[in-house]
Amino acid sequence: MRVCFRSSVQPGLIEEYKRRHAAVWPEMLRALKDAGWTNYSLFLGGDGLLVGYVECDDFDAVRARMALTEVNARWQAEMATLFNNPDQAPDEGFQVLEEVFNLDDQLAAAESTAS
Repeated sequence: MRVCFRSSVQPGLIEEYKRRHAAVWPEMLRALKDAGWTNYSLFLGGDGLLVGYVECDDFDAVRARMALTEVNARWQAEMATLFNNPDQAPDEGFQVLEEVFNLDDQLAAAESTAS
């Protein structure tokens, strides 16, 4: 499945957010991969809007697998102060967006009905 989500980084802390993500801890990278996060990207706007995209088998399941790791707890604690709601772990504040269009899906559907 494809998942897109949004969150918000405090505008005054955008450069710090970028700095931390330029060198994510290797054990955090491995934990994400092992938990099933694939093709994972984050996009950050100048106003602090953070948009994430990930492909996974089940978003709730991959998040639950990450929640079991010690490295994720440390990472979330480190990152929490950069977000608009520092009392909540950043990965708990993701707002999942509804996918309303996918080019590949629609092309496949159009090609199957044209046959």
